Order: sequence, then C-alpha cells, then structure tokens
Amino acid sequence: MPSSRLLPVLLLALGAALPAAAQTSSPQRPRTVAGVCGATNWACVAECIDAECVDTCMRQDCEQALERLKTCTQKAGCAPDDTECGPKACLPICQRSFEPAPPSPEKEVSAPCEGVTAPGAAPPKALVGTWTLVAASLPEDETVREERIEAQPRSDYARSLQVTPSGCFVLRTSLEAATLGQGNSLVVRAWGTLDVSGKDRVRLRTRDGQAVGPVCGDKRVIPLTGPKLKFRGSAYVWDLEEGVLTLMVDDETKQTFQFERAAPESGKK
Repeated sequence: MPSSRLLPVLLLALGAALPAAAQTSSPQRPRTVAGVCGATNWACVAECIDAECVDTCMRQDCEQALERLKTCTQKAGCAPDDTECGPKACLPICQRSFEPAPPSPEKEVSAPCEGVTAPGAAPPKALVGTWTLVAASLPEDETVREERIEAQPRSDYARSLQVTPSGCFVLRTSLEAATLGQGNSLVVRAWGTLDVSGKDRVRLRTRDGQAVGPVCGDKRVIPLTGPKLKFRGSAYVWDLEEGVLTLMVDDETKQTFQFERAAPESGKK
C-alpha cells in the first residue's frame, strides 16, 4: 500500500473520515445524565483517530450544552486568552454542561503502559515510537466526498499514537477550549495492547482510558471504563514509507490515516 500516493489527497481532508468503530458507538452507550457532556462522549472520543469521528461523539447530548456555555462567555466579554474568566463568570452554566465529578475521585494514570505486554508477538521495531496524525482519507463515495472535504486541518483535535516495544499503545486526543468552552480542556487517552497479525496487520485492543484536565475551574480525572462504557478496538493494515506511517482500517471502508513520527520531546505517556 504505497502511502506516498495517498498523502496529497489525505492532507486536504484531515478530519474528514469516520472510522467504522466509532460510527455505531455513540448511540449504543447509555448516559448517566441526559443533555450534558460526560464519560459517554469521552469514551467515544478515546477511540477516534479523525476529527469527524470526534465531532460525531460530541454531538450526542453535548453539542447544545457547549453552545449555551459559549454564548455565556461571549456575553460576559471574556478575552480569548483568559482561562479564568469563563469558569468564574459562567460557573452555573458550566456545571450544568458537564456531568458532575465522580463522588470518589480517580487518580490519574501517568504511565498506562508500565508493565503492559501484548500477549503475542512484539510489534515491528518500525512501529515503535510516538506518531502524530497528519492526514485522514476521504470517503470513497463521491457524493459524500464533496460534502465532507475540510480544507484546513483541525488543530483543536490534536491526536497522537504511541507504541511501546512491549506492544502497548496509547491513543491520545486533546480537546481544547475551542471545543469544550473557555477555560476547559481535556486530554482523552485510550490504552491497551497492539496485537500483530502477519506482516502488515495490527489490532488495537483498548483496555482502559481516562479524560484528564480542567473543567469548570477544577481538575477532573474521568474514568472511561465501566459496565456502561465498552471499547470496541479496531484492526488496521499498516505500511511505512519515507517516514510516514499509514494505517488503513481493515474492513470494507478502507479508511486511511497517516502519521509522522513525533520529535522525542513531543511523546506523551
């Protein structure tokens, strides 16, 4: 699968494709509080690679709540770079926009891959490292393609994939104030094992996850596993060409994502 052939088209449409694993995830996950943003949304986001998938996860119950919060901060006259104004001026609306903090605070897992080893073969050395998403494929349907092209990459959904020599992976998505409202941000992580199948196929088996960051003026550590939150995992065909890692969903959609290796200091646990 020659990645160089795909890259020009993919760069035009970063964020335009929706992985099959996420297309059906959001409607099937029950919510603990209706009409607000919460663990249901973050668990859905955790397995996303592209921006359209994140958008779909955020639309369920969350979109209108965030729109009300944005309207409040605009009326309050909060400066774009003032991270304290929004939570102070719009605290009641902010608190109604997000699920309440869990009664028993969870500790942040700082090193989710510590002690984790994939049950089968170790991943190829070429896959090991931290990768930053740079492109996502367009749907093959021409009518859908014309409607879903995004000319600009979505910088507010920064995504990275970390693969360790032991076969652990961490998929990381940053949701910033542009998405969650002024003063709010979350780093949503999913982690598990990377199972190798043959020369060019891998499966990401998500085991756990957390969403961590300031929400309504307080730091939140939100668990993404539980009886009502189930991860699905995804299988991919992979290829590495000229420093570009290509992952193609191993199903009929053939949706494709391309990553470039991150600088050493950009790697996240």
